[in-house]
Amino acid sequence: MPENTCVMYKNKPLVRNNNVICYGYPTDKAVLILTAFMTRDFEGHELSDKILVQVMSTDASLSPTERLLKQTDRATLSEALEIGSKWLERELSK
Repeated sequence: MPENTCVMYKNKPLVRNNNVICYGYPTDKAVLILTAFMTRDFEGHELSDKILVQVMSTDASLSPTERLLKQTDRATLSEALEIGSKWLERELSK
């Protein structure tokens, strides 16, 4: 992939750094942060097993506690991305 491109999901960028995935545009008023806390081995591949789902405000003037808009955890990455993307869309439509 060229250096300036990233994976897109539902027309928003999906960027991974180690065990953290950021979904959404940093210029929007909120983004989705997915953090993998546990992993397991499946047929030689490492799979995320417990994912923290957080919708965070991008307003830098807020304290870290105030920036957290919604939070839960899910067992799989697909479940985390499903609920998180719905929450993010809802937050962005306000």
